[in-house]
Parts: sequence; C-alpha cells; structure tokens
Amino acid sequence: MKWINRNDDESNFEDRRGRSTGKRLAAGGGIGTIIILALYLFTGQDFSSVADMFTGGEAQTETVDPSRVGENEDLKVFSLGVFNSANDVWTKIFNEQMQLEYRKPTFVTFTDQTMSECGGASGATGPFYCPGDEKVYIDLSFFHELATRFKAPGDLAMAYVTAHEVGHHVQKLLGLTDKMQQYRGRISEEEYNQLSVRLELQADFYAGLWARYAEAMNIIKLEEGDIESALGAANAVGDDTIQKQAQGYTVPDSFTHGTSAQRMRWFMKGYQTGDYKQGDTFNAETL
Repeated sequence: MKWINRNDDESNFEDRRGRSTGKRLAAGGGIGTIIILALYLFTGQDFSSVADMFTGGEAQTETVDPSRVGENEDLKVFSLGVFNSANDVWTKIFNEQMQLEYRKPTFVTFTDQTMSECGGASGATGPFYCPGDEKVYIDLSFFHELATRFKAPGDLAMAYVTAHEVGHHVQKLLGLTDKMQQYRGRISEEEYNQLSVRLELQADFYAGLWARYAEAMNIIKLEEGDIESALGAANAVGDDTIQKQAQGYTVPDSFTHGTSAQRMRWFMKGYQTGDYKQGDTFNAETL
C-alpha cells in the first residue's frame, strides 16, 4: 500500500502516548487475562462490562513516561492517515449518497492503559471504538502483536483494523449501535451474540468499502499482496480462530465477532461492491 495523498490533519487526534491513565489491573491478571480479553478485539459495544472484570476498582491513577511519549511514531503517522482517509471516504458517502452530514470521531493513541466513557482499557484489549465519547482507541503496540502473535503483517492489515473501528462510528451515527443496546437484557445471551456478530461483520464490510473508495479517490494505491494482507488480519481475529488458539476448541454460541471465513467474506464484499447498501448484515439471510 502506497500513499498518494495522505491527510496528516491532527484536529481530531488525541495523543496519550506515554500517559498511563485509569484503574490498575487487578492482581493475578497475567496471561489468562490477555487470552480472555483477546476475544473482545474490535468491539463496538459498551466496553465497561468487559474492562471492569479486570480492574481492581482502585482509584484512578496517571503516570507519565517521557521516554514513551513519541513511541511508535511511524505507526501513529500511518494510522492517523488511515483514520483521516476513512473520515474523508465517509464524508463523501454521507453527503452524496445518504444526504446526511458526517460527524468525525476522535482518534486516540495510548500506551498500556487509558480511560474512556465506556470504561477502562489496556493495550491487551486491542483497538476499540467507544460510542459514549465517539472516539477510536488504539495502543499502537497492538500492530506489532498483529504482525507477530497473530501472524498478520502488512500495511493493509493495520489499515483494516483502523477502518473497521471507524466503521463502528458510522454505525453509531446511523443509529445501529443504539438499537443494539436496546436489546441488551431483553433477549437471551445467545441471541444478543448473534446480533453482535452482524454488527461486527458490517464493520468489516465497511473496512473493505474504505479500501475501495480510498483507492478510487487517489488517497492510496494498493499493491500486490495488500488485499491478502487485510484478509490475513480478518482471518486472525475470527472468533473460531481465537478460541481455538486460546482453549483448543470453539463455542459457536459465544461468538460475538464472526468466524474467520465470515470476516474475510464481508471485507471482500465491501471491497468488491463498493456499495454501502450491500452491507446490511442485519437483514442478510446468510453471513
């Protein structure tokens, strides 16, 4: 992936690198905590119920490490460029196809731990979008994990992650996130999980849509292997793949994000069709 016209605007960027803010993780978290939290990668739901499971309820603290303030600067520049390009894409789609005004989210980079309106989070939880404050949160070190631990390297793999989270913001603007929350506690956990899967797969579709539009708008130029890179990331974060790695077997009723095959399929559908109307996963007969 090559940049043709990268937008480095920082007007919707909040840099918390080097600042560790939030509740301290409860003692005994360790590798078990990391494995469980891995199941919540890319969530677009209320994050507090997950984060609170792993916080000790202690007072909020903040520490600043000056040596880490500019950590992973290259990843910050890259991700900010993707974030801005996703906003440019959705501004165009909202204005020209929906006749709506697009409201940009805020991009937050942090180190180790941070706080959001959805609760506390650590780098182990992976990137997430908080509908409460309309911010996308990313500990940039996650991209190293994506390439090594999840074996999904490449620029478009990283771009897929960021574009997916902006996709959750689009869902918030379209009222889909609020509709999801209305079902919480009113239907069974299994039924709610099924709706969650549809929400996540739509965000994957939106990530593919971003790639199609960003290329057509001369923001980026895709090169050989780029699409495979994005598909590698989608494959790596499928519920079935993560559960097999974490516990050796899968529990389909607990899936909240979709299988690897589903995530790859919906990303490709977004990229191939370039039509946001084709991404109605909630009414799709098959996923």
